Amino acid sequence: MKTVPLYRLAHGRTGDKGDRSNISVIAWRPEFWPLLVEQVTPDAVKAQFAHRQPSAANRYLLPKLHAMNFVLDAVLDGGVNDALNLDTHGKALSFLLLDMPVDVPHELLPLLAGPDLPA
Repeated sequence: MKTVPLYRLAHGRTGDKGDRSNISVIAWRPEFWPLLVEQVTPDAVKAQFAHRQPSAANRYLLPKLHAMNFVLDAVLDGGVNDALNLDTHGKALSFLLLDMPVDVPHELLPLLAGPDLPA
């Protein structure tokens, strides 16, 4: 196994409404889908956002699309219109999620997006 950031296996789309952020994670390849389901869990995502103290992290699986959607409550400092910090917008938070470490079996490493990994 090799640990890599999630963005090597998936990309994201985001949105926000009030104090709720909506982050979708979409696998670059169908081969990555089982790893995403296994490792990008609500508990793992809540831990990744621990400093934002989400009150909930709900995951909705979309297996035919090889995607999942997370709804994170209470992570936007009261909402993007109330927050003084622009980094709390959903788009900025997606980068935090996509930086989450994921363990990838060696046989899938050649399929990763981005530059080759050192041996």
